[in-house]
Amino acid sequence: QVQLVESGGGLVQAGGSLRLSCTASGSTFSINVMGWYRQAPGKQRELVADIRTGGQRNYADSVKGRFTIYRAGNTVYLQMNSLKPEDTAVYYCYTHRTSRAPYDFWGRGTQVTVSS
Repeated sequence: QVQLVESGGGLVQAGGSLRLSCTASGSTFSINVMGWYRQAPGKQRELVADIRTGGQRNYADSVKGRFTIYRAGNTVYLQMNSLKPEDTAVYYCYTHRTSRAPYDFWGRGTQVTVSS
């Protein structure tokens, strides 16, 4: 199993910044993807950004140029700048491993609220 612990959410004014972090523990040796999803009230969960072994990064179009994902060991960070009210959501850390099922793991989520 893999355990994910998130931190860094909170309330910020529009234009402000927050940094989320997520640390994986447990059976982490075959993790090849770490990332962040978000879910706003009444909406489906969507990919925000992920980073793969080798360094490839993927971003949702809505956050390109404002958010940066990076990884240090078993911790993944999401630096969020120029936040907008539409970024308000619960942000979930996600990881995928290749060794054995289950392959996908989720954190409990951290609330990000951006006031206008």
